Amino acid sequence: MTLTRLIIFALLLTLGRPTTAQPTAEPESPAVFSPVTWERLLNAGSEPHNWLMYNGTLDSKRFSQLDQIDTSTVASLKLKWAHHIPQLDRAETTPLVVDGVMFITESPSNVVAVDAITGRPFWRYDHPLPDDLRICCGRNNRGVAILGETLYMSTLDAHLVAIDGRSGSLLWNQEVADHRSGYSKTAAPLIVKDRVVTGIAGGEYGIRGFLDAYDADTGEREWRTYTIPGPDHPDNRTWAGDSWRTGGSPTWITGSYDPELNLVYWGTGNPGPDWNGDVRQGDNLYADSVLALNGDTGEMSWYFQFTPHDVHDWDAIQIPVLADIELDGETRKAMLWANRNGFYYTLDRETGEFLLGKAFARQTWAEGLDSNGRPIRRPGTFPSQEGTLVAPIAGGATNWWSPAYSPRTGLLYVNAFDGEALFFSREQEYVEGNTFTGGGTETPLAIDNYASAIRAIDPSTGDIKWEFPITPRSRAGVLATAGDVVFSASVDGYFYALDATNGQPLWDIALGGPVHASPMTYAVNGQQFVTMTIGNVVYTFGLDD
Repeated sequence: MTLTRLIIFALLLTLGRPTTAQPTAEPESPAVFSPVTWERLLNAGSEPHNWLMYNGTLDSKRFSQLDQIDTSTVASLKLKWAHHIPQLDRAETTPLVVDGVMFITESPSNVVAVDAITGRPFWRYDHPLPDDLRICCGRNNRGVAILGETLYMSTLDAHLVAIDGRSGSLLWNQEVADHRSGYSKTAAPLIVKDRVVTGIAGGEYGIRGFLDAYDADTGEREWRTYTIPGPDHPDNRTWAGDSWRTGGSPTWITGSYDPELNLVYWGTGNPGPDWNGDVRQGDNLYADSVLALNGDTGEMSWYFQFTPHDVHDWDAIQIPVLADIELDGETRKAMLWANRNGFYYTLDRETGEFLLGKAFARQTWAEGLDSNGRPIRRPGTFPSQEGTLVAPIAGGATNWWSPAYSPRTGLLYVNAFDGEALFFSREQEYVEGNTFTGGGTETPLAIDNYASAIRAIDPSTGDIKWEFPITPRSRAGVLATAGDVVFSASVDGYFYALDATNGQPLWDIALGGPVHASPMTYAVNGQQFVTMTIGNVVYTFGLDD
């Protein structure tokens, strides 16, 4: 074994050592910030120097009022500091910033607090994980939520933990589900009043999906809403036989909240098994849907299913973007949704009414949408033993990476992908704790034969106003700002800025790593920064002092 290999082997051994559920060391100094009250979260847009939740604000626009970095200054961005994530896993984090303190989640289920000006660490918390994890799609964590002085983090072993934001000490640890059955958690929770709303992953393991709310102080569960109705509910008839028991429909990305309507909006994932729909005939409610739930009780107000009887793994776990828009001369409380199935939707977020829909990426599986938004399927597009060629791919025309909406331009910015795949179906017996997919997919061409772009969609028409081609296939989210700048990143590690009005490139920097995260922005002492995770490094940029 060469010296280089010995060094790498020693490094991997160090990174793989088990961790304890306490800060790894006494903090050099406590992280100091003002308590984040529910009132502050309600009005997060009024303090744009902070980034108080995963998507910035409760309506999930991923839009910042900061404008120091604008179309005329963005080309002068310089690297200010960088934070290296020690674990060699996929980094999907969006940090929070509270009064000059940044909270970064690290793979697989850890969190560190750093100075948002310098990157100097205050403390870190490492969550111990069992050896028998059953996870589909990487050892990752996307972010935390905060209320008061407490952080809330989901963990890969399907726990919800509360951490003291000043010291990193564990306050409570609640098991949400049994990880041995395939349940896991990767998404940032959402604070609603005095509750922590949090979903569940594991759609490829034959789980039964749900959405939970926990008391923020005690960790006691206050309500649970199953995303697959039980046999006492009439919608259970959309599942053949007992297929609902292993039907998937997870809730593995962060939702949104409308305080005026007191409605929590959350997307649901694929039905299980993913590609063999013969064993679960019917629409399979409420998989591939958005649910509108009462924030106090979890009772369902309405649902909208994007892909009935999904057999292509087109999870509806995109971020529900809430915006008031003009439509046919009337202001509508709308929900904007570019879906994994290739169609863009504008819904009424008060009633769930379908307002309009149009393809925003290449799709070959439907003739279009009917007047209720239900897809009009083309025959011969279901998976088969020999393989059926369909667009989009299983990864979708877009996926979980966050879009952004600018009230200044009235446009929704989406990372979109045009590609097709062969979909295969096979019989598979359910075994608890094992993957339960009923098939697979294969892309017939190399990925760079397909097209990918940032697309700007007019939510009042569904039309694409501009697009910026990028090297396929990026997994980066999008950020929009009052400086009329849109930030995102390419698959080969370029962090870049576009003009929000026309998509013209303004700035870029090569950082040389894969991208699985979304940018965010904040300010300290009057200076605006923008942060992006690329590879295993959290980079922060700003203008010259």
